Amino acid sequence: MCYNVVMNDLSANLNTLRKKYREIFQKSAEEISKRIEELRPAGFEGDFLDDCKEWHNAVLKMFDEDIARDIYIKWQEILAYRKMFHCKRCATCCNLACSEFSPEQLKSKAQNGDNFATQFLSVFVPYESKEDARKIYPEYIKMLEENKEDEVYFYHCPKLSDCKLCTDYENRPQICRDFPDNPLSILPESCGYYEWKQEVEPVALLCHSMMEIIEFYKEKICTSSQD
Repeated sequence: MCYNVVMNDLSANLNTLRKKYREIFQKSAEEISKRIEELRPAGFEGDFLDDCKEWHNAVLKMFDEDIARDIYIKWQEILAYRKMFHCKRCATCCNLACSEFSPEQLKSKAQNGDNFATQFLSVFVPYESKEDARKIYPEYIKMLEENKEDEVYFYHCPKLSDCKLCTDYENRPQICRDFPDNPLSILPESCGYYEWKQEVEPVALLCHSMMEIIEFYKEKICTSSQD
């Protein structure tokens, strides 16, 4: 497949994902708004964000005991279904690991006890330049450059053999064993988990939208109570 076709496919997939998320987010917002309204205290005529502790407390309880619980259950089902798929040894994840954190930032986080940063640094080393990383997956890096405002840093695993096998497989850290643990990550079609991502993506988008919305409401409730 030529470069332009692959690049067009990646861009189209990203645009489709954004459109899906907007649609799902709107439906989630309407559903949560409806559930909030159902908890309105009898006789209260004000807006939800007005000072009504009874309503706020009922909504917060609904968020934590109902919606958050349902999201957790769905997410566990997504991760459990992942076990039905297997790595195809395309080695893209080993050759091109991305992070919003620089090597210096990761070292600082690791020194402060961040387990993920510690594991990440135990495996990956930074590319000397973005151009070196571009050779691995040029379409993906170009897409990031065109669509992501924040800086992205690229890393690779030096333990990968020429046959695309891990030379320290039995001792690989948990982040390697669990990858990919987020179906909203962009995966190449060569990845053994690509089909898993495609199948569970709608539910993952729904979970993500619900969490984003309830976090928004929680922040508003907190701000309202401080006024």
